[in-house]
Amino acid sequence: MRLEDEIKQPHFRDDFQKAYINVVYTAGWLAVRQAAMLKPFGLSLPQFNVLRILRGRHPEPATVALLIERMLDKTSNASRIVDRLEEKQLVTRRVCPANRRAVDIRITEAGLRLLRQIDDVQAASPGPIGLDQLSPTELRQLNSLLDKIRTS
Repeated sequence: MRLEDEIKQPHFRDDFQKAYINVVYTAGWLAVRQAAMLKPFGLSLPQFNVLRILRGRHPEPATVALLIERMLDKTSNASRIVDRLEEKQLVTRRVCPANRRAVDIRITEAGLRLLRQIDDVQAASPGPIGLDQLSPTELRQLNSLLDKIRTS
């Protein structure tokens, strides 16, 4: 659906304003759909992001600083997210033997199993939520344009 119809705004000051609002609106739209997909698994978007980062490092540990650096949402409180994931027994936290000021965070087998379940659900759908409407060529173009925006 067109942005104008979605937000009930028939006119924009210029194409720059429309493009900016469109990117922000679409990011929120995608986040709502992904959050709905994660809800049956008892995860929030930031928790899912942290688990994926930890899976990518597995079996090596991560630190909170590394999680903050790699998280998609830089405003998330990584320590609190790790607390919640630890309560769910999806991660472990241990003082680093080499540096007692650092804490090693690792994904557990339960966390890996949960991510595999989510992967299976995502694989059963035609494509990532919303992006299945785009062709491979359009996806490459979109990625290129989004990367270009962030070069400034």
